[in-house]
Amino acid sequence: MKADHPPNRRALAAGLGGFAVAEVLTGLVLAVVVGWSFSTALDSFLVTNGLMGFTFAACGAVIAWHRPANPIGWLFIADGIGHATTAVGAPLSQLLYDSAAPMPVQRFAATVFLWSWPWSIGLFLPLALLLFPDGRLLSKRWRPVAIGIIVTSPLFALEMGAGPEAIFDDGPTSYLQLPGYDSLQPLWTATELRGLLAYLLAIASLVIRYRRAADTGRRQLLWLLLASVIMIVFVTPWALVSGTPILVLLAIPLIPISVAVAIVRHQLLDIRLVVSRALSWALLSILAVGAYVALVALTDSLISSRFGRSATVTVLVALLIAPVLPRLQRMVDRAMYGDRRDPARVASRIGEELSSGVAGGMPGVVEAIRSALRFPYVAVAVDDTILASAGVAPPGEPSAGVSRDGGPVDSAGVAREGGLVGSADVVPVELSYGGTTVGSLLVGLRSGESGLSQADRNVLALIAVPLAVAVHATRLSSELQASREHLVAAREEERRRLRRDLHDGLGPTLTGVAFTADAAANLISADPARASELLGTLRTDTRAAIADVRRLVDDLRPPALDELGLVGALRQRADQLSWRADGASVSVRVSADGLPALPAALEVAAYRIATEALTNVVRHSRATSAVLCLRCGPELEVEVTDDGPPNGAWKPGVGLQAMRERAAELGGTFEAGPTPTGGRVHATFPMTVDQEATSQIRLAGDSKASQ
Repeated sequence: MKADHPPNRRALAAGLGGFAVAEVLTGLVLAVVVGWSFSTALDSFLVTNGLMGFTFAACGAVIAWHRPANPIGWLFIADGIGHATTAVGAPLSQLLYDSAAPMPVQRFAATVFLWSWPWSIGLFLPLALLLFPDGRLLSKRWRPVAIGIIVTSPLFALEMGAGPEAIFDDGPTSYLQLPGYDSLQPLWTATELRGLLAYLLAIASLVIRYRRAADTGRRQLLWLLLASVIMIVFVTPWALVSGTPILVLLAIPLIPISVAVAIVRHQLLDIRLVVSRALSWALLSILAVGAYVALVALTDSLISSRFGRSATVTVLVALLIAPVLPRLQRMVDRAMYGDRRDPARVASRIGEELSSGVAGGMPGVVEAIRSALRFPYVAVAVDDTILASAGVAPPGEPSAGVSRDGGPVDSAGVAREGGLVGSADVVPVELSYGGTTVGSLLVGLRSGESGLSQADRNVLALIAVPLAVAVHATRLSSELQASREHLVAAREEERRRLRRDLHDGLGPTLTGVAFTADAAANLISADPARASELLGTLRTDTRAAIADVRRLVDDLRPPALDELGLVGALRQRADQLSWRADGASVSVRVSADGLPALPAALEVAAYRIATEALTNVVRHSRATSAVLCLRCGPELEVEVTDDGPPNGAWKPGVGLQAMRERAAELGGTFEAGPTPTGGRVHATFPMTVDQEATSQIRLAGDSKASQ
């Protein structure tokens, strides 16, 4: 058993709740015994007190069973016992009177009957409302209100129990009567106003809690706010206007029911739907009553004598009200569910936000979706990363800029590791572009909803199309920026390498050449032998400098491409790679008929990928033959196949990664791996490569070959 649910407190809650229910059942049995009709039972408050005693006690026991530390459950149990005691006291007093029981016993029963229920209405109920939903006051400032309710509650008990009247004709009177009761009428009026003020303050506390609460708290408060407003509307006339039917008191049991649902099962159903329908019918009822009164006044003198007022007015009111209900329902639905019945309006708002800029407008887009459809939470997730969010995230959902597993996010906005961590209150809506999923729209469910309604899905399906385009554009923008940063970094690294090679290699060599030439010129007359020796050194240093220059030039672009062309350079390289490391020969065939002149960047990329693939064949495949095929159509294709035995999936290494990056830099694709007949490397390049851009890509790509 959990520590916060001690068995003794649960047993106490069940016992007290059961005692109150037993009192109500006993009262019903006694009413049958004394022969009361329903009208008599109603006039004696048996029906109203019995129902209130049952609901308060049962709901209080449920709350105390599940939340024993919450005082609201215990207050409701005390409230239910008070009403149940009064319910059983009425027929018991009648039975004692009919059986001529001793007068002290009859008066004692009358006293219990009159003094039990006022504490329920004057103390326990308003105090429970003030403490809802967590059993604590809103703040320290509300302590005087709670103290005032407790201190002034005996006034209501005096008003209800200290009167001189008997509980029924010729029946016994209470022991606790107050002399001069009738002369204290102003005090009793003030007591009634005190009770009304206590409930108004409790409702004000609930309203403040609602405004400050998160979504879960609002779900709880909506249940009680609705029940409290209904109770106030029905009970206030009974307290202040004589002749009000006793049946209005049957609205009071709505309070314990709503509180029990709010505390224990606030997600039982969508309370906003209940509020929507209630407000709609309330507005309609007010409109109907107003229209009826107005039409009665207009038709009374005109047509009542001929056609009968009641029938005519009824028909006119029906014709007037018929088209009004849908309009009222739409108004209320818009307040509770936003513009989900007007998808075009939602799409228009999303379009306005997207026009403000794809990247900068994404936070505005999700906020527009959230406010337009009254969702508590909306976010856009891309690659396990929350790109933008609005509203209060349910547990398990991070805020924007954080990966959904709580991990860090790199410069491209992609989570480094981890998977999606979902929440039961969040429904993902797939965002697709060109048949590919580019992200998801995360939608927080409204109060009490277990899933998205069809109306919500229709609206989200409409806005998912432009949103997917925006997400795709955002991803392309991020990738483009990352590519630019990569190109700049590669260019600077290549410049740094060239500077280092020139400064550390070619620079000192040329400096030595200059010094040696000067020395030889100075010694040519005085010491011809020494001058001749220096000239030999000069020749050696000059050749070394030429070799360095050639190496630098070869690193910038393979010279074979300029000397032999792409096909000739590849055939030369294929001849050089005709032997494996174990001494076995490899037959390499190059097929490249009808290849047109290619841009320099494509030539370098094709050459590097092809030579790297052939090198891997010789080093790793144990193949006896390989085929290098170049085909040119709308795309340039480079394919290297071999007949090596399959030995499992290829492990990605530096060579494969370099080939993949070269293809991606020119907008191409790359595939590599084993096949049933051997290994295969396949790369494609679009033929429409921008010449100005390829100069930078070539520089960045050649730097890989030199590393």
